[in-house]
Amino acid sequence: MAQIGYARVSTVDKQSTDLQTDALTAAGCERIFTDAASGAREDRKGLSDALNYARSGDIILVWRLDRLGRSLRHLIDVVNGLEERGVGLRSLTENIDTSSPGGRLIFHIFAALAECEKDIIRSRVSAGLVAARARGRIGGRPAVVDATKLAAMKAMVEQGMSASEVCKALGVSRATYFRYKAKEGA
Repeated sequence: MAQIGYARVSTVDKQSTDLQTDALTAAGCERIFTDAASGAREDRKGLSDALNYARSGDIILVWRLDRLGRSLRHLIDVVNGLEERGVGLRSLTENIDTSSPGGRLIFHIFAALAECEKDIIRSRVSAGLVAARARGRIGGRPAVVDATKLAAMKAMVEQGMSASEVCKALGVSRATYFRYKAKEGA
């Protein structure tokens, strides 16, 4: 039985895997794979190498579950794939070990709670948006071109100014200019 470590940071320039690799080494990992990539990405070379390196009876160790992945679906898929191959997963910080029945239970409870929390947050956001709309608020970015700029844009076009001249005068991009021109017939 081998203990295989996996460490991940989101960016190369501002973060280091040192904390994670020190903890994994202290826990007895014989080999540690690393990545510098977002946890939302499923195509991480270090993770793929760690998963391919593991054999039946081995345990993959991570410092925290969020180092393995940010997506609940991805975490569950990884754990299920490991389980099918007889490989366990152990998280040092959360003290979860899927190589035991109790550890698998705890992992799935955490996964279910995380999914429930995500659904509650989604529901609250939707309710908040409905309440805001009922009060006349509209979400999204503020419009770059208001009625005054639109009138100025139309006047400048009628005077024969070029798109570049209009954009420079109003401080808008060419894409914004053409979008409003097509929409409003400026």
